[in-house]
Amino acid sequence: MCGMLGGLLLSAVLIEGKIYFSETFGEGWQQRWRLSTWKEGHAEKMGKWQTSAGKWYRDEVEDAGLQTAEIMKFYAISASFEPFSNEGKELIVQYQAKYEKDLACGGGYLKLGPSTEDLSKFGDSTKYNIMFGPDQCNAEKRTHLIFRYGGRNFLKKAELPYKQEGEGLSHLYTLHLKPDNTVRVLVDLDKIYEGSLKDDWEMLPPREIADPKDQKPSDWLDEEMMEDPADVKPPDWVESKMMVDPKAGKPEEWDEEEDGEWDAPKIENPNFKGPWLPRKIPNPDYKGTWKARIVPNPDFSDDPDLYKYSDIGYVGFDVWQVKGGTIFDNIIITDSLKEAEDMAQKWKALREVEDAAKKNEDEAQAKAFEKAKAARAARSKENKAGDTKNEKKDEL
Repeated sequence: MCGMLGGLLLSAVLIEGKIYFSETFGEGWQQRWRLSTWKEGHAEKMGKWQTSAGKWYRDEVEDAGLQTAEIMKFYAISASFEPFSNEGKELIVQYQAKYEKDLACGGGYLKLGPSTEDLSKFGDSTKYNIMFGPDQCNAEKRTHLIFRYGGRNFLKKAELPYKQEGEGLSHLYTLHLKPDNTVRVLVDLDKIYEGSLKDDWEMLPPREIADPKDQKPSDWLDEEMMEDPADVKPPDWVESKMMVDPKAGKPEEWDEEEDGEWDAPKIENPNFKGPWLPRKIPNPDYKGTWKARIVPNPDFSDDPDLYKYSDIGYVGFDVWQVKGGTIFDNIIITDSLKEAEDMAQKWKALREVEDAAKKNEDEAQAKAFEKAKAARAARSKENKAGDTKNEKKDEL
């Protein structure tokens, strides 16, 4: 663990911050969240939600979050709030995710989207502004961060590392989007990325492109090596893998009129050397790999407002999970770093308890393993002693 969130999320101090949405899944959460029925006609595919603190917690009530309760199901649930725009503001999106067991395949991300009149159909096809959080399918693992711009969803060019390791441990995901089009991502208060929307997402066309009018000269040689014209095949080089068996003669009873033309059997040629190829030498006329010259892209148009969303009005979880058991908690959407930091203290206190419990469990399992190992060794020793004793009796 590193230091406080405020030390990592360096920014101008906000005099008056605002919390646009906050949820700890306490009393009345069912009235604030809307279950989705987007798999209409296939209700059996939709998973049930419940509240749970998991097997390790500080306070069972205080630490309870929203948990996916079944296996092999789709899960979709969302909550609306008063729409807002992040124009000219910091936007911090933060939440907890705890995998009670390895999902094997499934998501643990949330979606932040524009205000929607009917969230009862919230699901895969619902438009969103931002998708953020862990995702895995067996060995493929990543922390998703997708932004919607110009009617399209843009994935980060290079995937963010996956940090959702450790069953039964809560992880804290923090996204910090700034008006200067920069982005910062933290997992468990550790920074895993800091960069620019303009550089790391393909929202804008490239500033420069290869000149489509530039053509490779006809005399351009881009083959680094060439066949040595002075190299000739040795006269004794044998390329035939098979040869006629010199020991095989046509049978005396062979009648070509009745039996057809006789073909002598073939055997592997002991002098076979394989296909002959002249040796390669450096090409004296090699000029290197040809590349078209780079020119300004006439289609490039800058946008200083890549970060801006005029309408943010819902947050939701829309995931598929093989094993289920994920607990989501302590969601906050705000323009205040201090408010995000205060919410992070809930995670920090819980994580200390979880880490201590996991350490105790690991130590207990290690002791049990060593005890079982010693018991097996003792039984093996007894068995060997018994076999030796029986052998001596047989000798007598």
